[in-house]
Amino acid sequence: MTDPDSRTDNQATDGGQESLASNDLEGSDPTTEPLVDSSIDVGDSTGPSGDEGESRTVIGSRDLDVFYDDVQALQSVDIEIPAEQVTAIIGPSGCGKSTFLRCINRMNDLVDAARVDGELLFEGKNVYDDDVDPVVLRRKIGMVFQTPNPFPKSIYDNVTYGLDVQGVDGDYDEIVENALRRAALWDEVKDQLDSSGLDLSGGQQQRLCIARAIAPDPDVILMDEPASALDPVATSKIEDLIEDLAEEYTVIIVTHNMQQAARISDKTAVFLTGGELVEFDDTEKIFENPEHDRVEDYITGKFG
Repeated sequence: MTDPDSRTDNQATDGGQESLASNDLEGSDPTTEPLVDSSIDVGDSTGPSGDEGESRTVIGSRDLDVFYDDVQALQSVDIEIPAEQVTAIIGPSGCGKSTFLRCINRMNDLVDAARVDGELLFEGKNVYDDDVDPVVLRRKIGMVFQTPNPFPKSIYDNVTYGLDVQGVDGDYDEIVENALRRAALWDEVKDQLDSSGLDLSGGQQQRLCIARAIAPDPDVILMDEPASALDPVATSKIEDLIEDLAEEYTVIIVTHNMQQAARISDKTAVFLTGGELVEFDDTEKIFENPEHDRVEDYITGKFG
């Protein structure tokens, strides 16, 4: 049987990478249109248990199921992802990691065969409610893909692309510099902002895509194996950048590299075959003392 998770990766990204790389900004007026018809109630600033000092939940799911035609890719996923931390999603190929990521900003809307049941919550609001505009949602939840995909434009215009589409007012020079600084790229490109983004190295292109994603100032950044196509030096820079970004953003990263997950993440979610979220906990606990034998077997390389 074709792997349902990998089967749809190309379907989703080929048709949607460019629009989602710019946070899918076309089609609505950002100055007047909220995420929903009424304001989102984010609740108090305590965590899911209500204890003071815990991070509040930004992304969550309740009994989330995803199907591609008759093939079930995710099964009853319940999770609460905290704010301003790095959450890694790991698991063998075909376990639903990328499918879950695509649910968060409704990228699965681009896959005709996809059906989503249950709830996917952003700031306590189900993003699949009828009153949620996916275009506006994707402004708040940025996306960085596995393969760097800068537009055939200048470095400057790559960063401002989403701002131009939104019609955002402001000092673009300042926004570009801030975005490139946060993406750890400014010092390398500040004298060549008019040069094509395609002329950069692979690692620089990926950091440019990160700058483009954060220029509209989203709340959440999704990353689908952002370093898998890069060399070790470029990968190290991306990992350092992810840790820095978590000081301002909620970062959710899908990775096949368990060592990478252990190095950079605060929380780790382990999906296993069948689209089941088997365990979600602090990264240190997942790697040193997991609750489930199947997770330990996966972490220690007995399968996957």
